[in-house]
Amino acid sequence: MTAAPALLVEDLSVAFRTRGGVVQALEHVSFAVQKGETLAIVGESGSGKSVTAYAVMGILDPAGRVTAGRAMLGGLDLLAASADQVAAVRGREIAMIFQNPRTALNPIRTVGKQIADVLLRHANVPRREAPGRAVDLLRAVGITDPARRADAYPFEMSGGMCQRVMIAIALAARPSVLIADEPTTGLDVTTQAVIMDLIGDLARDIGMATIFITHDLALAAQRADRIVVMHAGHVVETAPTAELFARPRHPYTAELIAATPDAAANLSELASIPGALPDLRRSDLPPCRYAERCPRRQTDCDVALPAAPAIPEHVVACWNPLS
Repeated sequence: MTAAPALLVEDLSVAFRTRGGVVQALEHVSFAVQKGETLAIVGESGSGKSVTAYAVMGILDPAGRVTAGRAMLGGLDLLAASADQVAAVRGREIAMIFQNPRTALNPIRTVGKQIADVLLRHANVPRREAPGRAVDLLRAVGITDPARRADAYPFEMSGGMCQRVMIAIALAARPSVLIADEPTTGLDVTTQAVIMDLIGDLARDIGMATIFITHDLALAAQRADRIVVMHAGHVVETAPTAELFARPRHPYTAELIAATPDAAANLSELASIPGALPDLRRSDLPPCRYAERCPRRQTDCDVALPAAPAIPEHVVACWNPLS
């Protein structure tokens, strides 16, 4: 019998109220991540990756509203649960690393105290033990002289060190699911690799499911077991990483891969994806939001989205997929 996923998201839809009208930011987003698995969610900026994470974590902007779907963490539907129920598991069972650690950390509280706060609230650590455990966590994420650094404020640390502190906070209660939203943004290439290695090593140590959000397909190819591709609030393709790169079936996925340069690429001939993400306030959007950019568009694309086909481990939302 197949084990239940660590996190199951089904049919998630989110709308935002704006001065220009209602934006359907997400429509029918579905995916699952298993214990110990690393799942990447990729797509252009504005594709809905971060909104998906914020909806699952219950931290949407006040203008946003979940209009449909469920997010099952064990036996708890995070989208239907009360605020108190979500608060009880957020940090303990599911945690998040944010894109910009400097804005996510409290600037007027030492990093050691911020880690201790999580230990006291979510890990049932006695108050007298929390400072020492905070130092241990700083050591575990590779911060040198952790006892001294525990008394430092975020503004006294580099971007890479602040991201390590965020990882220590996120993993303090040993959650079953970690969401990492662009965890290497703004870091140099060497530090990016160190941070991703650190997340991977710690995830393996505690058997944690990891969802990382990125627009960097090369990073996803190196780090993920499976990949979810998003475009304009829709999941267009989901597949094991090797399968996705070897045989992309959705035209958008193929274009996204083609537009990713490698070390041998001729930089004067970089590929690009034609067009731009559609205005999601439009009332005349086609069912497939990629249709207006797609070279394989056909009549069905303007009528309805196809039902997910029964392709083992490889699902594509396209009437005219690549063979």
